[in-house]
Amino acid sequence: MPATNNKARQVMVYGCARYGQPDSHQAMTLEQIGRNVAKIAGYGFSGAYEHSATARTPAGGTAAPYLVPLDTVVGDVQAQALHLRSADDLFGGVVPFAFVATKVISHGLLAPDAAAPAGWNPDFAQRAGAAVLPGFTAFSLEDARSAGLRLMAGGVVRIKDPCGIGGLGQQAVDSEAALDAALAAMSATDIESHGLVLERDLDSPDTYSVGQILVAGLLASYCGTQDLTVNNTGEEVYGGSTLAVVRGGFDALLAQPFGPRALSAIRAAMAYHDAALACYPGMVLSRCNYDVAFGVPAGATGEGEARALTGVLEQSWRVGGATGAELAALRALKADPARERVVAATREVYGPDADLPAGAELYFQGEDRDVGVLTKYAYLESDNDGHP
Repeated sequence: MPATNNKARQVMVYGCARYGQPDSHQAMTLEQIGRNVAKIAGYGFSGAYEHSATARTPAGGTAAPYLVPLDTVVGDVQAQALHLRSADDLFGGVVPFAFVATKVISHGLLAPDAAAPAGWNPDFAQRAGAAVLPGFTAFSLEDARSAGLRLMAGGVVRIKDPCGIGGLGQQAVDSEAALDAALAAMSATDIESHGLVLERDLDSPDTYSVGQILVAGLLASYCGTQDLTVNNTGEEVYGGSTLAVVRGGFDALLAQPFGPRALSAIRAAMAYHDAALACYPGMVLSRCNYDVAFGVPAGATGEGEARALTGVLEQSWRVGGATGAELAALRALKADPARERVVAATREVYGPDADLPAGAELYFQGEDRDVGVLTKYAYLESDNDGHP
């Protein structure tokens, strides 16, 4: 149900102070996301939560703010301090342990007695099953090496920093020597603290984005595709998403006439989503995004190894690269209650040559201290673009 006008409640952004620069592309994008969430919900907007003592200690008839955190909120203590009690209190997610918000939950351990953090639930890998690629999570260098060698018997192995975003912090290895060299460059302490993901590498995979957003009672789900681009240092990174967004939950998404691969991606995301909620009680999610890859294993050596695989690469329970498109779609659905589907896109363009399409909403344009010249925008596409 579309939100009513309730300016008494304020949307506030939370967490961008850790970047240290209010004009960074992350901070400015988060602020624009907060303003757009406020418009959709019918709330006011009051800037950064950290800068408001009144917001941090609501009393009497003062409503606690609706937060748009930069990162997934971790633990009951932090959630209570931020007055986050349900999905109606934030755009993002709350998880019980820090590792739950990273890539490490996607895979099981090398052995039942392998090192793992407090709160680790081995049932997740069983429940997710074929929704993820073959792989392991390791919390020691020794386990990481053993996992890599076991996977390498079937082809190339991708090593992933569990906290990396946009495809950064990853490398593929195809030999024992390459594996040892990669692990030698890593910190044993970091692996013990945050873990390391090793999984089957895919050859030129197609990547789908499957997700769900809920703002002030308006629920929508989507499936779309991602684009890669080259950043200002020549690295291939996330360049944007194009999403087919429908009113309602994942079941409404499955009812759309998507192709076989997209439908497989949606089912994989649903299995992953349900496994997380079942294995880690207390999660609160109002924004979910799952990157799902479809491709042939790279360097496959065994019989049948060349069979195409589908698997969730990672989850995001916080604002992300696709959020601009998500919010553009939500605004369109709110504006027309009879509308059931909309196509929206977001783009990230590095360098000075960025042409915005008509009607695009700008999230950032300028020179960021860390990534250089960057333009980020979102826009609605024609309803006749077809389906992934």
